[in-house]
Amino acid sequence: MFYWFLKWIAIGPLLRIVFRPQAHGLEHVPTEGAAILASNHLSYADWLFMPNALPRRVSFVAKAEYFTGRGIKGRLKKTFFSGSGQIPIDRAGRDAAEGAMMSAKAVLDRGELFGIYPEGTRSHDGRLYRGKTGVARLTLEAGVPVIPVAVVGTDTVAPPGKKFGSITRPVVRFGAPLDFSRYAGMENDRYILRSITDEIMYEIMRLSGQEYVDQYATRAKELAKEQAKELAKEQARAKERAAGSSSATAEQRKAS
Repeated sequence: MFYWFLKWIAIGPLLRIVFRPQAHGLEHVPTEGAAILASNHLSYADWLFMPNALPRRVSFVAKAEYFTGRGIKGRLKKTFFSGSGQIPIDRAGRDAAEGAMMSAKAVLDRGELFGIYPEGTRSHDGRLYRGKTGVARLTLEAGVPVIPVAVVGTDTVAPPGKKFGSITRPVVRFGAPLDFSRYAGMENDRYILRSITDEIMYEIMRLSGQEYVDQYATRAKELAKEQAKELAKEQARAKERAAGSSSATAEQRKAS
C-alpha cells in the first residue's frame, strides 16, 4: 500500500508537476506477467522516474544499509525503501551476486516487474558502460523477456556527487522486449551470457543516444580518480616550482 501511496499521492504527482517527465514506448511493457527492465544508470533519480512512468510496480535491489539504520531516521528510511519496492541485499558480502539473483527471481516468479542496471553503478560522465552479465543469467534462469530502458536527463536533475541539480524534463524510453529463449539452458556459458548482455546494452545505447565505452563503469571511475590525483599532484608541483622561481628572482633582485 505504501508503494502506491508514494506513487499516486506523495512523490508521483510532485514529479509530474515539477519535472513533467515524458515516457515513450509504454506499449512495450506488458500489462501483466513478469519481465526484466534493464536500464542505463545516470543518477540516483533514475529509480524514481522510470517506475513512475508505469502503472505497474517495479522492484529493485538496494544496499542493505538502507534497511538497517537505527533510531527514528533509520526506521523511516527502512519504511521508505521497503515500501517503495526496494529489496535489501548485502552488496559487500561474498554471496552478494547470488543473493541479488535469488531476490530478483522471487519477484519474477510472482509475475512482477524487476528493474536492473546492468552497468552495476551510476555513470560518472554520462557515457554508457559495459554491462555485467547478471542480467543475461537472470533472463535465462527466469525465462522472461528483457525490456531495454533508457532514462535521459536525470543526471541534470541530480548530477553525480550532488543531491540536487536543475529542473529539466527527463525522458524515459522503453524498447521492444528482447526474447532470449533460444538460449534456454545455456546460462552457464559465459560466451552466451556476454553476447546477450552486449545485445541488451546495444539496445539501451540506441534508445539513450549515449556514447558507449567497452569498459566496466567501476574501473572507469577508478581510473578517473587516479587521473584526478595525478593532475592534482602535478598542479601542486607546478605551484611549488613557480613559488621557488619567484623566490629565486626576489633574492637576485636583493643581491643586485
